[in-house]
Amino acid sequence: MSAELITGRIHSVESFGTVDGDGIRFIVFVQGCLMQCLYCHNPDALDIKGGQTVTVPELMKEIVTYKSFLQPNGGGVTASGGEAVLQAKFITELFKAVHQENLTTCLDTNGYVGDYNQDIINLVNESDLVMLDLKQINDDIHRKLTGISNQYAKRFAEYLYQQHKRTWIRYVIVPRWTDDNESAHLLGQFTKDMDNIERIELLPFHQMGASKWKTLGKDYKLKGIEPPSVETLKRLHSILTSYGHKVIY
Repeated sequence: MSAELITGRIHSVESFGTVDGDGIRFIVFVQGCLMQCLYCHNPDALDIKGGQTVTVPELMKEIVTYKSFLQPNGGGVTASGGEAVLQAKFITELFKAVHQENLTTCLDTNGYVGDYNQDIINLVNESDLVMLDLKQINDDIHRKLTGISNQYAKRFAEYLYQQHKRTWIRYVIVPRWTDDNESAHLLGQFTKDMDNIERIELLPFHQMGASKWKTLGKDYKLKGIEPPSVETLKRLHSILTSYGHKVIY
């Protein structure tokens, strides 16, 4: 199937991302996600029927205008979300087109993969880097935090390890949900032998998405929770580095 015939649904794009992969990134925020994270800062991107329909050539027409800015230092295109694996064929075709322009590709995902079919295999193969959100290794807490089990994300992490795929782990620090020592130790223990993981990023929780929840008429359950303190980040950093990881925040 040609790229011209494949359409995808996207929420928005960002031209000059600096924290979503190597170098400067053009970020495509894909529409639709099956998780219901309590701290989601893009709840308007959850509806799989929302967003705008685009083709790969339409996106590439815009992307190539930034090529001279993206190309240095390994920059390129990141597929974020929403959840990019829900549109695996579309993102794979996009990544192929990106590679033809000598730009790099990055898949930003929550790892909610059920069937490891050829579409998923192709997507991972076409991704130069995967940024995987491991939201909580304690499954009971994960279910309350996201609405689903963490077994999918854990299995995807193991798959990336088996494929020797460059991976960055992202861990959102939410007070009372993911900022305790036990949760950090569980993450360290789960990932300690995965030498494909280049680093773990500690992402402080923030309230920037609260207004969107209100606009959508949804109940935001994390009202009043403050971002984690610097002391908390240092404590979790110390725990995770003890498992041999490079940890940044």
